[in-house]
Amino acid sequence: MLVGYARTSTLDQEAGLEAQLRELKTLGCEKVFQEQASSVGPRKVLEQALEFTREGDTLIVTKLDRLARSVPHMWEIIRTLQTKGVGIRIVNMGIDTSTPTGKLMLNVLGGVAEFEREMMLERQCEGIAKAKAGGKYKGRKPTARAKADQIKVLHAEGVSLSEIARRLEIGKASVHRVLKPERA
Repeated sequence: MLVGYARTSTLDQEAGLEAQLRELKTLGCEKVFQEQASSVGPRKVLEQALEFTREGDTLIVTKLDRLARSVPHMWEIIRTLQTKGVGIRIVNMGIDTSTPTGKLMLNVLGGVAEFEREMMLERQCEGIAKAKAGGKYKGRKPTARAKADQIKVLHAEGVSLSEIARRLEIGKASVHRVLKPERA
């Protein structure tokens, strides 16, 4: 059985998820698991997909980064599938682990992908450090503190904390923080 797995990191990536689902369906996946979850957080649907697969099945993903967060994680998934007699196919790389060449290519390309990610993070850190040194990087602007006067006026008018947060488009915890000195 061909089993598909599709993932995007955020709800904003709906088009990306739809594209993955279309491709998996075109490839003939009989069962498709999908989720919108960060690669660093828990991915319960991926766990369900891995548990669902049986000997002789092939798990198909459109891209490697949709499946694994690192080379060790990728190999952990592959070992789990191999012990069950399940293959894995990564469409955009043309890799199929049911072949020795596919296994080799997956290892090489996974290493390159991890190296690329580490280099990108290193460049990002360097860029932030340079911007901070130049006084151009100050982090996210504090939205709630900028609206502190509005928060206090609405609170004095008897508006509930939840309603204040909704009206000002900030978190309820932020409203609490602004009002905390008044309440003490």
